[in-house]
Amino acid sequence: MPDASEPSLARLAEQAAACNPWCCGAGATAVPLSGLSGTRGAAAAFSAAPLRTAVTHPDLAPLVTVQWETGEGPVPAVLETGRPAVSEDLLYDERWPRYRARALEAGVRSSTTLPFRREDLLVTLTVHGFRPGRLVDPARGVTALLGDLATSEIVRGIEQRRLRAEIDQLGTALRARPVVDQACGIVMHVLGCDADTAFGLLRTMSQRTNRKLSELAAALVGSRGRGAEAEIVRLAGSRPAGPRERPRSRP
Repeated sequence: MPDASEPSLARLAEQAAACNPWCCGAGATAVPLSGLSGTRGAAAAFSAAPLRTAVTHPDLAPLVTVQWETGEGPVPAVLETGRPAVSEDLLYDERWPRYRARALEAGVRSSTTLPFRREDLLVTLTVHGFRPGRLVDPARGVTALLGDLATSEIVRGIEQRRLRAEIDQLGTALRARPVVDQACGIVMHVLGCDADTAFGLLRTMSQRTNRKLSELAAALVGSRGRGAEAEIVRLAGSRPAGPRERPRSRP
């Protein structure tokens, strides 16, 4: 099922509906394009892509869901071609049978879907109508301008979240560094090896025990290495010898 909507998409759908007097509602989606290409395979992969969506009315949500489940409809068509998808009368439009059936069931007779691409993100804006006919000009007008502005805002938000995540990861790494250095010192003492070899062995222990490196280092420091000497020596013996690597026992 599609993910919950994000505020920028919800605002885009609401503003598009408000500025088009003949529409009965609007919906917006944001689809990441990483790993996809402008082919039929890309359109088929629409159902596998993580999808953010927003609609102005609950009755329009099934129209997004049926496209996500079947890979057919105006949004997959836009993903495939990169061009607007216009249906002036779904009563006679046979391109997307399952989408068409769900739309007519909801009373929707016409729709226009506009694409807005920034980097690896495709935002689509669909305006629905109860009456047949072309609802918006795909090439110009307020609706196209709204889509451009909203897409830029969404991309900025994604980049800001990515940067915040990187900052959090760096902060975690910096806080864990002292205890990792202490654990490396214990390994260096047990093996008589250099710092790079000690760190590599700690990383191997972390991977083999499925524990975070910081947690493993904290446990090693807390025990002052007692009880871990045999495991350290055993792992060192299964790896190529590093510089100054001379296993020795602790008193």
